[in-house]
Amino acid sequence: MKRGLAAIIVAAATLAGCGGPQADLFLVERDGSIPGARLTLLVINGGTARCNGGAEKPITSAQLIDAREIARDLNGTPERDGPADSGTTLAPGPGTILRYDVRLEDGSVAFSDTSRGQPQVFYEVAKLTRDIAKQICGLPR
Repeated sequence: MKRGLAAIIVAAATLAGCGGPQADLFLVERDGSIPGARLTLLVINGGTARCNGGAEKPITSAQLIDAREIARDLNGTPERDGPADSGTTLAPGPGTILRYDVRLEDGSVAFSDTSRGQPQVFYEVAKLTRDIAKQICGLPR
């Protein structure tokens, strides 16, 4: 009986740890006034990303760590609300080139590259989006 129970526990742990689909960290929809601005980027917690509905491609460990931190900062913590909790939307400023809509499991944010009052995490979203688009997905921007 102990052997059977141990086998069930091992099987459950294996399935929980690696057999099922990985959760999405966030979806970024970027648009703008320059060529190549339009992008739909899905960042997946298992260490992959999809650009414009294409196949999943592995991202670097550093990019995954950054993406997880961005998701935490956007979602907030039990002690502190994040921008996604309240659906923060910042108006574009003058001379806007790129606009971002970011959706997470618990909320969303919207901003542009020239929005006033951006928290640091919005700049981090823009940088990671550009880095993955160029380095992983082979896009020009």
